[in-house]
Amino acid sequence: MTTDPTSEGFRSMNDAHRVLVLNSGSSSVKYQLLDMRDRSRLATGLVERIGESSSRLVHTPLKGGEPRERTGRIADHSQALEAAADELAADGLGLDSPELAAIGHRVVHGGLKFSQPTVITDEVLKEIERLVPVAPLHNPANITGIRTAQALRPDLPQVAVFDTAFHTTIPEYAARYAIDVETADAHRIRRYGFHGTSHAYVSRRTAELLGRPVSDVNVIVLHLGNGASASAVAGGRCVETSMGLTPLEGLVMGTRSGDIDPAVTFHLKRVAGMSADEIDVLLNKKSGLVGLCGDNDMREIRRRVDEGDERATLAFDIYIHRLKKYIGAYSAVLGRVDAVVFTAGVGENSAPVREAALAGLEGFGLAVDAGRNAVRSGEPRLVSPDGARVAVAVVPTDEELEIAGQTFDLVHN
Repeated sequence: MTTDPTSEGFRSMNDAHRVLVLNSGSSSVKYQLLDMRDRSRLATGLVERIGESSSRLVHTPLKGGEPRERTGRIADHSQALEAAADELAADGLGLDSPELAAIGHRVVHGGLKFSQPTVITDEVLKEIERLVPVAPLHNPANITGIRTAQALRPDLPQVAVFDTAFHTTIPEYAARYAIDVETADAHRIRRYGFHGTSHAYVSRRTAELLGRPVSDVNVIVLHLGNGASASAVAGGRCVETSMGLTPLEGLVMGTRSGDIDPAVTFHLKRVAGMSADEIDVLLNKKSGLVGLCGDNDMREIRRRVDEGDERATLAFDIYIHRLKKYIGAYSAVLGRVDAVVFTAGVGENSAPVREAALAGLEGFGLAVDAGRNAVRSGEPRLVSPDGARVAVAVVPTDEELEIAGQTFDLVHN
């Protein structure tokens, strides 16, 4: 579902070239202001601990000027965005500027209805609200951010860019769970996938790195941060992804379990007397790496591994084992793999994770060059040996730039 911005209000924006990107969480707002003429950042910021006495705003102007911080209670998202607007105005980048073309919002769940960036109307907002039951932790915060921004600039196009949109191309046989169809349809139970803006950006940048058209490249993308997901992308279209109805399924993550026998939940209810909410908290916040060894920071886990810590070593091995399973499975799904690409905080920065994940997969044409893999860089790069059958790449993700680009293209085309 998309909206064609053909009204006079949109046409009057043709000379505007800035996009404000908002990522509204339950108690935080991240923002970036970008100049789409050269795709550069003008300012970034984070408002965190909204609603607490210890609220904190950090604002960084990126074309001169030092980071600024303010602390003290910020009661709600409205105050948070107003505070961010004040900081931008102090740099001459106010939200009332005629150079501001649109505000782009990260929206986590768009279901099946939204496969493209979409100008937000009352109807669109109602549909995002209808999806709250399948994204109870994320969509309500996204909605709050949208409404707050609308109140500040009711005349400005507001665009929703959905985490799930890139994955709407997954075939029905890969998206369906093997449960009763009527029950699944009644409650919207299927694989949706997440981190879609990252997977879209990284798969496209990987094709550019290889010097080949996107339509000619099959890529396995490994987005490894505190949240982690894998995707199989064939010719620019996602055909499989590891996260499902929610972001809980798939890889081992910082605090999430990833794949688990569904009967574990029944067992915990019957044997441990745990409620549904308690099990939810266990699997989403007390599992994954933190559940296995007490740490969810891969740097700390690697330090402990190097010191011989058995719990950290086991946690790392479980993490890597799951990664290898997905690389192998997605190689089978794609049939031909041109590149395996690592991205996000862990994927971009942890050479040991990249090396361990591909160790023993030489039969798949996969290997890393130790020297290249050890290099730290903020640029897309190959870390596979010369002549490797399958390229191994590290491509820094840029979800905010992807959101800004999709937003700007929508309101200006």
